[in-house]
Amino acid sequence: PKGTMAFTGKYEFEGDENYDAFVQKIGLPSDKVEMGRNCKIVTEVVQSGNDFTWSQHFPGGRTTTNSFTVGKEADMETMGGKKFKATVKMEDGKLVADFPNYRHTAEISGGKLVEISTSSGVVYKRTSKKIA
Repeated sequence: PKGTMAFTGKYEFEGDENYDAFVQKIGLPSDKVEMGRNCKIVTEVVQSGNDFTWSQHFPGGRTTTNSFTVGKEADMETMGGKKFKATVKMEDGKLVADFPNYRHTAEISGGKLVEISTSSGVVYKRTSKKIA
C-alpha cells in the first residue's frame, strides 16, 4: 500500500451533473432532493493509510460521517440517511463502494475531489474544490 495521504483535506461543493435524474432514480424524498440541490456541502476526509473518516457537513449544521477501512466491511449511511453495510475497495487510486442502489467512486483529480455515483445507467458527478 502506498503511504500517500492523497484524500486528506476539506473540499467544498463546486458543481454537479445529472443531480435530478440520479436522485429520482434512487428514490430520494423530495425534501432531501431540495436540500441537496446546489448545496454547499463541505466534505472533510481524514485518511490514515487504509483507514478513512469521511464527513459531509451540510449548511445548517447537519453532518454525516462514515468511517471505514479499505477492504473491510463497515457500517455506512446513504445520502438519504439509510444505514447499510459496505466494503470500500481501492481501484486504480479511486475509492469504490457499492451502496444499496448505486455504485459510488471517489478520486482526487487535479486537486479536486471528484465523486461519481451510478444507478441503473444514470451517472451523477459531483466536483468539490479543496479549501483546506
